[in-house]
Amino acid sequence: MAKNIAVIGDSESVKGFSAIGLDIYPCDDSERAAHILRNIADSDDYAVIYLTEEMYNGTLKERSRYEERLTPAIIPIPGVKGNSGVGVRRLSSFVEKAVGSDIIFND
Repeated sequence: MAKNIAVIGDSESVKGFSAIGLDIYPCDDSERAAHILRNIADSDDYAVIYLTEEMYNGTLKERSRYEERLTPAIIPIPGVKGNSGVGVRRLSSFVEKAVGSDIIFND
């Protein structure tokens, strides 16, 4: 069974993703985003769930429930308010954990 890709965030940030076939879940607050995340992650219909950085930062408790699972991958993306660097810091920590040093973003 094929799995889908979802995008959760404010409506301005996510509406364009529907044009390329992704399922969008517009919401304007972290509490609602946490509820949506829990529902769609538990449905086992999604391999990847993108969250705008604002919603990603506000859903730590919910995201932690899925950290050890293979799917869904929960990935932060910049919203219309700009890039806060959450995704880059997260990738950097994964690289450091995997190889023992930050070989990609090491300044």
